[in-house]
Amino acid sequence: MIKNALSILLVLVTALVYGQDFTHVEPGNWWSGMHRSEVQVMFHAPGAGDMEILKSEIPISNVRKTENPNFLFVTLETKGLVAGSYTIEFKKSKRKTIQYSYELKSRDQGSQSRQGFDASDVIYLLMPDRFANGDPSNDSHPATVEKANRSKQGGRHGGDIQGIINNLDYLNELGVTALWTTPLLLDDDTTYSYHTYGQGDVYRVDPRYGTNALYKQLAEEMHQRDMKLIMDYVTNHWGISHWMMNDMPTYDWFHQFPGYAQSNYRMTTQYDPNTSDIDQKYCEEGWFVPTMPDLNQSNDLVLNYLIQNAIWWIESSGLDGLRVDTYSYNNKEGIATWTKAIMDEYPNFNIVGEVWLHDQAQISYWQEDSPIGAIQSYNTYCPSVMDFTLHDAVGTVFHEENPNWSDGMIKVYENFVNDFLYPNPKNLLVFLENHDTQRFNQIYSDFKDYQLGLTLIATVRGIPQIYYGTEVGMAGDKGKGDGAIRQDFPGGWKGDPNNAFTAEGRTDVQNEYFEFTKKVLNWRKTAEVIHSGKTTQYLPQNNVYVYFRYTDNETVMVVLNNSTEDQELDWSRFEESVGDYNVGMEVIEGYAVDLYAPLKVSAKQAMIIELK
Repeated sequence: MIKNALSILLVLVTALVYGQDFTHVEPGNWWSGMHRSEVQVMFHAPGAGDMEILKSEIPISNVRKTENPNFLFVTLETKGLVAGSYTIEFKKSKRKTIQYSYELKSRDQGSQSRQGFDASDVIYLLMPDRFANGDPSNDSHPATVEKANRSKQGGRHGGDIQGIINNLDYLNELGVTALWTTPLLLDDDTTYSYHTYGQGDVYRVDPRYGTNALYKQLAEEMHQRDMKLIMDYVTNHWGISHWMMNDMPTYDWFHQFPGYAQSNYRMTTQYDPNTSDIDQKYCEEGWFVPTMPDLNQSNDLVLNYLIQNAIWWIESSGLDGLRVDTYSYNNKEGIATWTKAIMDEYPNFNIVGEVWLHDQAQISYWQEDSPIGAIQSYNTYCPSVMDFTLHDAVGTVFHEENPNWSDGMIKVYENFVNDFLYPNPKNLLVFLENHDTQRFNQIYSDFKDYQLGLTLIATVRGIPQIYYGTEVGMAGDKGKGDGAIRQDFPGGWKGDPNNAFTAEGRTDVQNEYFEFTKKVLNWRKTAEVIHSGKTTQYLPQNNVYVYFRYTDNETVMVVLNNSTEDQELDWSRFEESVGDYNVGMEVIEGYAVDLYAPLKVSAKQAMIIELK
């Protein structure tokens, strides 16, 4: 009953924003000079579908009604129009007309050519509710159901956008150049709303995080520091609390069976030439969980809505990239159309799709111009995907200190053997963990293992992503619930006994982790040989993995000794990569390396050697 009352309140508040005659107008504005000049505006109100348009100062190319009389979809043609407000006159009844002013804004300079994240970046992933509480006054909000309760592992803890802004200098010092936050839009589920993947309004930042304006400020603050902002975008599903669940534009806006049916999660059915129709249907159309209704991207109204919404956020907030949740659960033709529309609008942009698979050929299928997808004449147009097979390897390899044919560092080596399957391996996201996996420091409690792992993802091809808190040694056992791997960052709340955001507030162990991470990531910032260089790797011997990153002008040698014993390497084995270089500088410890004497590598040591 309370939730229904709050839903009514939200509708009334929305009505005040848009004017008494429409409860929702989405998107609420567009921009002049867009590549995508047509915008399909959804007008929602009781009886909106029965309204007629008497005249419009902005050309109308299409008016579409659905079986629900509360919706009217009006396609506006903005090509050649300057920024300003344009009046559309609706006939509501015989005696009443509505004057609605639709705004075209001016685009920011260089908007279309914005540069997305790439291999020169290091991405920091954080969960806003668990990072830092910069504004305690919004921990709970009268228009949302779930209130703050930091004592609950799965509850709202109060972290917010202001907390992120307050700690951007910390991230900058660490060497981070891009930030991926899990979703920030309104999630009004009664419980577990902190992760915000069950969104209830995709045009509004959750008020417990802040406002749309504050989100834009976050992007601006980051750009002042030469950092990039990546939005976590969800195309596959919304939340059960979304306002459309009580008033669907069309019956098939969400997948119906009728009602609920759960996904079988078998993403392989999307391209299996032998799959049954019913298995493929339940993968794509089944709901992820009962509280996340599955969106139907084969409905052109839904697909257009999602395309415009993503572009609206990029344009209005100044985003530099998107991470797309559950990418491979979507209707694959629909998600390809969605992705291409965004990349057509922003040719230098970047989108990384979450494709949680354990086979390189299957992951490759979802990257743009994949030779695997081409077999089925399919192209996602998605520039980047996640290297989950590398993640699989690092989850076990540093405990495998007695290697055999298939265990030990050979697992990492073999991962890169399959790079020929990817059209662009340099645009893969590489990571040790994320918000859904076991914490790396939970698997490995030894700091030396962290040194090996971080050095690996910081120096191989691709775009490294680190997960908040790992850089100060945070652990957490996923077996005890998702909240255990999404703990509050120490020092993010007033009164925390330990503040890991400052050197003085960190423990000795936390400083050890932080200083190592800072050194490696800040070195990487200017290491173009890592950003764009080629790779030569050598078969691991005695559990020591050696590879070189090189360009025509630079060469870096990386040595990862996963053995519990000291090792001595003969330079003659690496002669083809060492070439005419005669000295090296070890980056981590800062000492010179003699290329004429055997290379001594301590047990569990990571080395980055710049050849001179």
